[in-house]
Amino acid sequence: MNIPSELKYTKDHEWVKIDGDIATVGITDFAQGELGDIVYVEVETLDETLDREEVFGTVEAVKTVSDLFLPLSGEIIEFNESLEDEPEKVNTDPYGEGWMIKIKFSDASEVDDLMSDADYKALIGA
Repeated sequence: MNIPSELKYTKDHEWVKIDGDIATVGITDFAQGELGDIVYVEVETLDETLDREEVFGTVEAVKTVSDLFLPLSGEIIEFNESLEDEPEKVNTDPYGEGWMIKIKFSDASEVDDLMSDADYKALIGA
């Protein structure tokens, strides 16, 4: 299982890549594996400002639909539109081409509340 050490993680199985005040967000390799074949990614919160842990979208797999929770408070400034036609990128490349949104986060102190790769491995028993 791939759990890159340079990323941060949430208990809800999102990964976060911090670049200045922009955070790129997707779901982890573990999460995509648990969901199975992803057939649809929906994000209707583009250009909205949300609080941490609010639902920003959903991911639909063959067997279930799962909410996506915002890891940091801020404005959703970009959605990976390639997922509209190729949602399977979340399965094949969850940390690369399968990213979901970019956030301009508003409270840098929230980054400290995210999990390290070691913490996330402990959470999922890896």
